[in-house]
Amino acid sequence: MSHPTIAEATADLAAGRTTARALVEQALDRIADPAGEGARAFTAVHAKSARASADAMDTLRRVGRAPGPYAGIPISVKDLYDEAGHITRAGSMALADAPPATATAPAVERLQRAGFVVLGRTNMVEFAFSGLGVNPHYGTPKSPWDRATGRLPGGSSSGAAVAAADGMGFAGLGSDTGGSCRIPAALCGIVGWKPTASRVTLKGTAPLSSSLDSLGPIARSVGCCAVLDSLMAGVETFVPAAPRPVAGLRLAVLQGYVTEGWDAGVTTAFEAALARLSAAGARIETLTVPELDDIPKANATGGFAASEAFAWHRRLIDAKGGSYDPRILSRILRGGPMLAADYVTLLAERARIIAAFAPRTAAYDAVVLPTCPLTPPAIAAVTEEAEYARINMALLRNPSVANFLDRCAISLPCHAPGTAPVGFMLMGEHNGDTALFAVAQAVEAAFA
Repeated sequence: MSHPTIAEATADLAAGRTTARALVEQALDRIADPAGEGARAFTAVHAKSARASADAMDTLRRVGRAPGPYAGIPISVKDLYDEAGHITRAGSMALADAPPATATAPAVERLQRAGFVVLGRTNMVEFAFSGLGVNPHYGTPKSPWDRATGRLPGGSSSGAAVAAADGMGFAGLGSDTGGSCRIPAALCGIVGWKPTASRVTLKGTAPLSSSLDSLGPIARSVGCCAVLDSLMAGVETFVPAAPRPVAGLRLAVLQGYVTEGWDAGVTTAFEAALARLSAAGARIETLTVPELDDIPKANATGGFAASEAFAWHRRLIDAKGGSYDPRILSRILRGGPMLAADYVTLLAERARIIAAFAPRTAAYDAVVLPTCPLTPPAIAAVTEEAEYARINMALLRNPSVANFLDRCAISLPCHAPGTAPVGFMLMGEHNGDTALFAVAQAVEAAFA
């Protein structure tokens, strides 16, 4: 089922064809549908406050005082963003009895100031430390693809992606440390955005890795993500990126380990996408960066996520380690044995690899690759520890390149209708966010 975009809802609100209250009620109905995924996609639903906010936006719009064109559009927030008066559980039982937040995260507050209505808090992998989307505490929402089988939604922003794909709001706010916006977008057939990390403040969010964390939206179009990203970054008035034609775009297909182990469905969809872009006039070239192979070598002692997560979690683990998903706990504990020298070496290696990539990609409008090498695996496939680890690493492999390089990146659906979802990832330059949105909108139009 196709659901409207933020741009379409904005036009309908402005023309009086719908109201904020109607949009919120439609979303709440989908969340409450016992045949749907709402009970697993959301860990808390703010039905009362969402209705009150929608009514307020409708009243303001009637008298010409709406805070902006997006007033009344419902969205969701991942359970690691603080909301004043609500507990930030980060998908864990270990924080279930934590005190409610006293302030709302600035990224959320900025959207509320623009009139967006928060429907509730979405489910996630515990402490955001996996790309699968599995949560044994609050349930695992299913990807929209092949629900009869029950397939992984991707993580860690699992609930945000399922909610956006199923019309439970127009978008979900997620976070992305190694692909946590782009992986679930790819596995759910929608769009996921990872900004340059410093673009959106992390204040008021539960951390995974201070070196890699970034905050971004998951939605149904590139334009939806562009609106939300701009406002989350503190831009008071959204100005769309200037449109670009596909003809003349220089796109580099990254070579190396990111091309290994693709599902047949991924290969078919990605090659067809490249062919379509080439036919539209894009210049498609292959790009080999020898330093790509140095990224897994640099992370061999545990990487930023394990070391920085262990530093944050170690006291909580001492107190409540038995409450953790053992698979998440084991990943965090990998950071314990890392030496300070290992961490210092990792910092230096990251700086060296970033510097090596910069001149090799500067001439291109974007670097492209499949977001994930797999179409959505069955949830049942990851019940065994070995398969959990293997599939998790496979899903994280490609998108984590952008996090390590501290670049912006976006995943767009590129599969044929009726086939398993496949994400087409475009990676831009560090702080090249606005430019990448313009490229992504051109690519999205070509795919349409």
